Amino acid sequence: MKLARFAAALCILALAPSVLPLRAQTLQQRIEAERRKSETLHARLHRKKLELGTATVKVQGLKAQLDETNRAIGAVNAQLGALDVRRRGLEHRIAWNTIQLDAAKRSLALHDAALRRRLVDIYENGNLSYAAVLLSAHSFTDFVERWEDLRLLIDANEQAVRERKAAESHVASVERNLERTQLALQNEAQAQQRARTQLASLADERRNLVVLADQERRHVAAQVAQMEDISASEEAQLEQLIQERQREIEAQRKAAGIAGTAEPASGTGTFSWPITGTITSPFGWRSNPFGGSPEFHQGLDIAAPTGTTVTAAATGTVLLAQWYGGYGNYILLDNGGGYSTGYGHLSAIYVSVGQHVQRGQAIGAVGSTGQSTGPHLHFEVRFHGKPIDPAPRLH
Repeated sequence: MKLARFAAALCILALAPSVLPLRAQTLQQRIEAERRKSETLHARLHRKKLELGTATVKVQGLKAQLDETNRAIGAVNAQLGALDVRRRGLEHRIAWNTIQLDAAKRSLALHDAALRRRLVDIYENGNLSYAAVLLSAHSFTDFVERWEDLRLLIDANEQAVRERKAAESHVASVERNLERTQLALQNEAQAQQRARTQLASLADERRNLVVLADQERRHVAAQVAQMEDISASEEAQLEQLIQERQREIEAQRKAAGIAGTAEPASGTGTFSWPITGTITSPFGWRSNPFGGSPEFHQGLDIAAPTGTTVTAAATGTVLLAQWYGGYGNYILLDNGGGYSTGYGHLSAIYVSVGQHVQRGQAIGAVGSTGQSTGPHLHFEVRFHGKPIDPAPRLH
């Protein structure tokens, strides 16, 4: 019985070097195909996000133009209000001066009529009024005095006529000036009204442009959301393939452990610092450095100069070692026990898929590839495919 079990074990060991690598190769090809698909989606999503950013800036610019137009309309309305107040004041002044002018004209007409009647009596009829006064004089001296009195009276009447005419001329002049001012106000008001009409038309046009641009922005935003969902689904499928690959590697390690031919990964959940530097963005929610809504940061960003050597945080096997969407140049290590570590934005990659690496071994160099704001290492720790905070596990 023992001999049978031993023979069976030998058969398994004999088959393992041929079967497992073939399966691993097939699975690795699926991982690579899925990675390329995910990378293509990431690139499209990045372009679409840029388009969304452009559409958002366009909407903001059009809204700013609309606000400027509305402010101009407000200023024109304020000017029209001030002009209307001035116009009403001038109308009151014109009305009052018109009343004074009419009164002066009536008074002047009455005075002229009386004067004409007296002059006619004096110079034509001779037997009325002034002539009677002169003929009733008792002496030559009395006649001269009466004549002088009549002359003074006539001079006074003529002075009154001149004063009335001067008053009439003055009131008429004031009225003409007021009418000219009123006409100027009316012309200015018409110009302001035309400006308000034009601005209102411009505001309507810009409002329509804002509506259309915002509709375009919402359409692009919906496309971005849809692509993000698809991208998340593709990444989940890739993660499943990677986990399956990790299980196969574990199976290989166990088989290798029976034969005593390889050193297994630690799988302890403790990791060394991959580089020395300052954490610029911790694990968890943060403001999106590229704008938009907040995002969940799945690792640590550790700042360091470009070219700084990146070392393996724990012993493991290389699952990915190439460009990976927003991560840029990316390395993913299976560290055993369900743990994996990721290293993103690299400027150089020193390892290849399937290679076994030791803790502290150089695997790449710091860079700023992919979606990055500057030289740094994006470092992730995952447990059974789920991201966890690396900070408390670094020693």
